[in-house]
Amino acid sequence: MTATQELEIEIRRLYYAEHWKVGTIATQLMCHADVVRRVLGHLQPRGDAPAGVSSIIDPYVGVINETLTMYPTVCSTRIHDMLCERGFKGSVRHLRRYVKTVRPRPQKEAFLRTEPLIGEQAQIDWAHVGRIQVPGGERALWMFVMVLAWSRAMWAEFVLDLTVHSVRRSMIRAVHALGGSTRQWLFDNPKTIVLERHGDAVRFHPAMLDLGGHYHAQLRVCGVRKPQQKGRVERAVRFLRERFLAARSIASIDAGNEQLTHFLGHVAHARPHPVQARRTVAECLVEERGRLLPLPTAPAASDQLLPVRVDKTATVRFETNFYSVPSAHVERTVTLAVSDTAIRVLDGTQQIANHDRNWGRRQLVEVREHREEILAMKRAGRDLKGRDRLRVVVPAIDVLLRRWLEAGRNMGSVVGRTIVLLNLYGDDVLVAAVGEMVERGTEDFGALAVLCEKHRRTAERPVPIEIDLGPHVPDRDVIPHSLESYDARRSR
Repeated sequence: MTATQELEIEIRRLYYAEHWKVGTIATQLMCHADVVRRVLGHLQPRGDAPAGVSSIIDPYVGVINETLTMYPTVCSTRIHDMLCERGFKGSVRHLRRYVKTVRPRPQKEAFLRTEPLIGEQAQIDWAHVGRIQVPGGERALWMFVMVLAWSRAMWAEFVLDLTVHSVRRSMIRAVHALGGSTRQWLFDNPKTIVLERHGDAVRFHPAMLDLGGHYHAQLRVCGVRKPQQKGRVERAVRFLRERFLAARSIASIDAGNEQLTHFLGHVAHARPHPVQARRTVAECLVEERGRLLPLPTAPAASDQLLPVRVDKTATVRFETNFYSVPSAHVERTVTLAVSDTAIRVLDGTQQIANHDRNWGRRQLVEVREHREEILAMKRAGRDLKGRDRLRVVVPAIDVLLRRWLEAGRNMGSVVGRTIVLLNLYGDDVLVAAVGEMVERGTEDFGALAVLCEKHRRTAERPVPIEIDLGPHVPDRDVIPHSLESYDARRSR
């Protein structure tokens, strides 16, 4: 509490003239007793012993000061452990009071405000924005941000991994979206960019060096723990958190990127430039695009290539998911070409499989044709593979399978008949029908067929027709004839 001049005068008068006690003065004047003692000069500074009185810390002052000189940020609890080994009997609280008075104060650093040249530098960073549900679990959701330092124009997108291959793909999209590349790319010090650093000597990841060479850009990194050196992208991340991410939930990465792209074009680039107040960021971007390095005729390769071995089940593994390949390639080494959206399986230069990339965990992604030969040889496994296919297409089918099992139904029969409905009506119709059955709590298979027909009519799709009488029925042409002969026979 700060005592006014009138309060100080009254405290001294009551103490020296009226001989009131400190507690009485504090009660009557409604102030703290320490305020009274401070005004009277009776309050000792914390951590200091009264003059002429030795402290339990005095024998250890040299050790404490020497330790703090070498390690200014060391915790008081660690110093206390060191002193206890030397016979110190005091408490940590007592030691903290002393350390607080002698700990070296960090020197304040002054910074020079600079304005980069037009088209000279782009700053890149990432921000963790939460977690998103995926099949089989959840994944961390990140936001990649690239800012042109002069115009403050930015490119941002949501990504689900921070590998160097993902960084390359984001950089390629950012450079092409902004209309050219700056002469410098300024990063922090993540391990995906910087493999090794000793002082100013930096060893960059070869994949990033190759990308910089393709777009003729120089890779630069900030000082260690110096985020202020890339303040423009730090400010852009803060802007996106406050204006875009606040009070918004990201349900899927595709929907989130669509909303983010719309926000960048209609809000972020429409705002006034922080330095050139009479111009918008979009207007400055138009001017800066004329100073950016021209784009190459072809974008840099962005697929991740890696060799993998096909296992005995004719699948290859990437991350935690399995992707099917033709059975002829079992136990052979093939090449995966991985992008954000697709996974291609190559045998030399020949593509043997192509799948949509699954961002879930522990998922099986397979093509029906890849299993035909295996099912022909392993007929006992047909039922189980049918269930696997249904689980991939209709996750809610497990509820119906459990109900059919509890009702004592022939699982091979109902699974086979459900596969027929899947082939006839398609994925979305069967998904809708199974969802309605689960909601109703029924397990009758006939109801599933009726619901499939109902949802087909709702979607206004043509009537599914599939006639397969088997190889024992020969194919014959039916010659149409006049029906008048039937009337003639009846008249006889």
